[in-house]
Amino acid sequence: MTKNDIQSLFELLSERDLSILESLRTYRALTTALIRRLHFPHTSGDPARTSTEHASQPAAAVAAIRVLTRLESHRLVARMQRRIGGVRAGSSGIVWQLGSTGERLLRARHGDTARRRYSEPSPTFLAHTLAVADLAIVLYELARDKIIELLSVEAEPECWRNFLSTHGVRAWLKPDLFAVTASGDFEQHWFIEADNATEHAPAIARKASIYRQYAATGVHQEQHGLFPAVAWVVPDAKRQDGLTAALQSDPGLRELVKAGLFHVVTVGQFPAFITGATNAS
Repeated sequence: MTKNDIQSLFELLSERDLSILESLRTYRALTTALIRRLHFPHTSGDPARTSTEHASQPAAAVAAIRVLTRLESHRLVARMQRRIGGVRAGSSGIVWQLGSTGERLLRARHGDTARRRYSEPSPTFLAHTLAVADLAIVLYELARDKIIELLSVEAEPECWRNFLSTHGVRAWLKPDLFAVTASGDFEQHWFIEADNATEHAPAIARKASIYRQYAATGVHQEQHGLFPAVAWVVPDAKRQDGLTAALQSDPGLRELVKAGLFHVVTVGQFPAFITGATNAS
């Protein structure tokens, strides 16, 4: 693809088209439903809606698949073979990733030299990728509804942090998301872990220990004046009880749970937890 080809494509794309491509670059994969929620807001027939909002969810869904099909025709996006929810999910369950042309276009836009290869991921990896994206989109929706201010959202690998362990060895903390929200005069910092109940309790405890080590360095506190709350977002109450028990089993981690550093919430509880409307385990 030549520079002239790239420039010609840029001229064909709307601001929303580019935003969709950037979202796929950030989250690696998104269903049609997630793209609709993020880029095609609707207002349930509110006559005061803006020109960028749709009158209903079905109208937004139709617009989303129309735009995605157009982008697909230019190889800017590509649909995966795997569909979330099966045939009954219809177009909302189609999973999209950047197409070959979209990858080259964004690489040129960002000045990246390394080519990023996109392939069909495993079912477990894809489920986790979509779960992370869903939580990020919940944050954007809360901000769109003016329930919170969303000051920053970082996905992997931007949200990863490296630090020196107590033994002087370079270590990595790899959360799924980092976010900064605000309510009134207060900022809240969050490390967010999307848990699909695929990891055993010892693995969760090890990850929590890395958070404890990172907190002990004081790096984040020096820069921001506080350490983020860490939230494991789980599918159901059974998993919530299991993860809470895993964190409580270690005396050092138990103290951090009591101090309000570690939390375990269900997907359903997550919006209220972020807004402070409910407490978590």
